[in-house]
Amino acid sequence: MMNYIWAGMLVFSFITAIFFGNMQSLSDSITAAAENAVTIILELVGILMLWSGVMAVAEQAGLTQKISALLAPVLRRLFPDVPPESETGQAISMNITANLLGLGNASTPLGIEAMKRLYTESGKRDYATDNMIRFVVINTAALHVIPTTVAMFRQEFGAKVPMDILPAALLTSAAALSAALIMTSVLKRIFREK
Repeated sequence: MMNYIWAGMLVFSFITAIFFGNMQSLSDSITAAAENAVTIILELVGILMLWSGVMAVAEQAGLTQKISALLAPVLRRLFPDVPPESETGQAISMNITANLLGLGNASTPLGIEAMKRLYTESGKRDYATDNMIRFVVINTAALHVIPTTVAMFRQEFGAKVPMDILPAALLTSAAALSAALIMTSVLKRIFREK
């Protein structure tokens, strides 16, 4: 479906550029976007490599087990089928920890690893299990105790006190996560009844 949407956007852009005589603007935009894409990809690859390495070191040092033990009471309620001390529980714990610290893209490789393990545990079904859906919801509407990435951007753009958004970030992320978990539970009940 997304392929059709992207293709439609491209065709629409070309047609409107031809119709309004803005082909040069379209060409300039495409070139600028391509340059930005390369820059972003290089930055993301560096971040992904760094945090994949940190995850490997944390696993070997036993840090993932300690974080998992710390988050065990919460994980048992959110993921009753996943033991917190298991590899899957540890991967989920590391992802949640990265999100709590507001590390943004750094949580991506940790989330992918957790989702792979959830998928394997599901028996490689063709549909998402309750645990997979709940994990995606928690990962998307993540609670940020320390909004590191946002503070970094604020500092980059000249904010005098980049962390002064801390109360607002905590409040909005807690509200978003609560609403997302409530809606997940409500929708699960509705679809189970059907």
